[in-house]
Amino acid sequence: MDWPASVALAQSVPELPTGTDWSYEVKLDGHRMIMWRTGDGVRLQARSGRDVTAVWGDLALAGHHLPAGTVLDGEAVITTEDGRISFEAAQARAASSPTRARRLAAQRPAHYIAFDALQLPSGDARPRPYSERRTALLNLLAELPANTPIQAVSATTDRDTALTWYNTLHHEHGVEGIVAKRTTSPYRAGRAGAWLKIRHADTIEATVAGFTGTARQPKALAVQLPDGRIALSQHLTTALATRIAPRLVPQPGRAHTQDGDAYTPASGENVVEVVAGTTRHAVVTVVRLR
Repeated sequence: MDWPASVALAQSVPELPTGTDWSYEVKLDGHRMIMWRTGDGVRLQARSGRDVTAVWGDLALAGHHLPAGTVLDGEAVITTEDGRISFEAAQARAASSPTRARRLAAQRPAHYIAFDALQLPSGDARPRPYSERRTALLNLLAELPANTPIQAVSATTDRDTALTWYNTLHHEHGVEGIVAKRTTSPYRAGRAGAWLKIRHADTIEATVAGFTGTARQPKALAVQLPDGRIALSQHLTTALATRIAPRLVPQPGRAHTQDGDAYTPASGENVVEVVAGTTRHAVVTVVRLR
């Protein structure tokens, strides 16, 4: 595999799919991360492709127990004293200097919740079905020390169990929702794969700060959430893009969200409604222009 790896993304759906060929995973509110165990050490990659090893040194150290040639996909999470997963703590770590990150790691060590194996010592695992990759992942992690912060995400093939998770685990527990994956599907980058997600929807208003794509054909909106963070929306539908494009006033230069995604700044007072605003990538549902 070549660095950086392109990650698989899930499409939002209103409800969990049914059928016998689905596996359901808990979607945690953390930082997406690819863990590379090379012959020389460990490298950690953000969703954007950036090298974030320096600020997640505790996870890099834990990754040395993996066999060389392993590449995992998962989430870096940090828990509070009461055991709650805190996205704010993960965000603070990700935005820190290496020196401050080491200090934060001593106070609140991170965990790596793995949900896929992209490469194994035997070779590229991405073409293999999800069910085989899941089994390989569990076998791999079973060989790690008992106190390892690297763990497998909770998963089930029983839809009723997944619905119970969805109904009982919410944002206050650090859970965004549920991701469903076809057990027969290979690992495909982008949203071309068979990954679906159902999120706990908190609707809020946000100001448009910019966009990806062009002003005439915006692909996604950069929105400023109430806490000041900039998040990217999901891909805009043609109808939404057509409505918002005439009101976008692009500004020179490029800007970046806290997660590293680049966008073109825009001026104006356009307001949109978003759901799942506590996460890095919001979901635009309705565009309301002022």
